[in-house]
Amino acid sequence: MRKDLVKGDLPALVLAVLSRQPLHGYGIAREVKQLSGDALTMKEATLYPALRVLEQDGLIAGEWQPQEKGADRKVYTLTEAGKREAQKRTQELKDYATLIHMVLEKLDTGKPERKGIGHAQPA
Repeated sequence: MRKDLVKGDLPALVLAVLSRQPLHGYGIAREVKQLSGDALTMKEATLYPALRVLEQDGLIAGEWQPQEKGADRKVYTLTEAGKREAQKRTQELKDYATLIHMVLEKLDTGKPERKGIGHAQPA
């Protein structure tokens, strides 16, 4: 099974995780890994560029916090715009996952095609 998150899924998951609590980059990756039962991983090479873009887009704000031991950490928090975007992207990702599941289920069971919105109707 593919365990690395694809580029398009990453921002939505980052926003969703940050909607629960402010976290630093490693904390975000750890939270996704834990919540997925170790099934999903975020690589630094994709996570930190995504955090920079989200910050540049005004969806998250980063603040450096000094640590007693070790290097300072940049902790990210959702902005008001980020909170709205998190809700939007979370719903879009859920809808997309539902559609993929529906297609795969129909392929597995050989169910006929559903007619309705977005489907071509015979003339």
